Amino acid sequence: MKKMLTGILSASMLSLVLAGCGASDKPQEGATGEALKGEPQKLVISTWGFSEDFFRKEIYEPFEKEHNVKIVLEIGNNAERLNKVRQGSSDVDLIYLSDYYAQQGIDSGAFEKIDRSRIPNLNEIYDIAKAPLGEEYGPAYTIGQFGIAYNPKLVKTEVKDWKDLWNPELAGKLTLPNITSTTGPMILDSASVVAGSKEFNEDQAFAKMKEANKGVVKYYDKTSEYVNMFSQEEIAVGPIMEMYFKDIQAAVPEAVFVAPESGGYAVMNTVNIVKGSKNKQLAEDFINYQLSKEVQEKSAKAKVDSPVNTSVKLTDEEAKGVTYGEATVNKLRKLDMKFVNEHSKAWIDRWNREITQ
Repeated sequence: MKKMLTGILSASMLSLVLAGCGASDKPQEGATGEALKGEPQKLVISTWGFSEDFFRKEIYEPFEKEHNVKIVLEIGNNAERLNKVRQGSSDVDLIYLSDYYAQQGIDSGAFEKIDRSRIPNLNEIYDIAKAPLGEEYGPAYTIGQFGIAYNPKLVKTEVKDWKDLWNPELAGKLTLPNITSTTGPMILDSASVVAGSKEFNEDQAFAKMKEANKGVVKYYDKTSEYVNMFSQEEIAVGPIMEMYFKDIQAAVPEAVFVAPESGGYAVMNTVNIVKGSKNKQLAEDFINYQLSKEVQEKSAKAKVDSPVNTSVKLTDEEAKGVTYGEATVNKLRKLDMKFVNEHSKAWIDRWNREITQ
């Protein structure tokens, strides 16, 4: 945002060792690579609850069969799951978080440092996704775009860029994200951009937000609020993540999604290994699998996650509602999440005093 607001034994050897020692046939902790016979290892993954059936059938089950693993899920939102890990009240191995919350996990020492040499598929993904929060931590396995949606039936003026949200003609038709939402800091940064700042300027950003405030119907906290307001024509325009546009279009077929001319914002979901995991190598295997062309292509075609693997090829129809292609991804703005986390409390306090008082 500062710049405007990523020791395997062979099967035969293993059999001999186990037979000689009278050991059980349970795989050793940390054993990876080819699936080992015997009782499956348990890999605990902390994630969101969306598209759970898809992930279970298309992503988790193939990995379980190949690695003789049983994947157990802990479901919840970013904040709940991160707090549980930081408190040490779970046995999670891998955790999926937005980059905003992942940075908090890094700052509190909640994650292991990854061994990038064990994750060769990192070489196959967009540069922006490789080390969004530093080389020692996990990659972004998907990147969404935060852009603008509008209803052309109700909005007669052109909407092409962030500055258009300040058009007085949109007064009474506009929604914006609350500062406490994942995309709140992004709309604050866009206000600084519209104000003409080359680097983030807090005072100019808040001054511009005060101007927009006059026309805002409601500041939304959840995407479901946005979709409901849009479908009921309580609003006609506002910024939203592209991955949710399909829900809007299902209710309002004529709706349009705009990738802002000056660049949308990168919404990155990351995967990290939790500190103290006894299955670190297996977790790294899973990260590598998550970044593979096969998995990335499945998720993209199902419109579950936008791909970061550059070898994934989608037709125009398959790419609808998906943040796809090098030209699109390279144009996205990326916030400095460390900077955001350092200033978020002050921004929230100021927002409550000056914007939503």
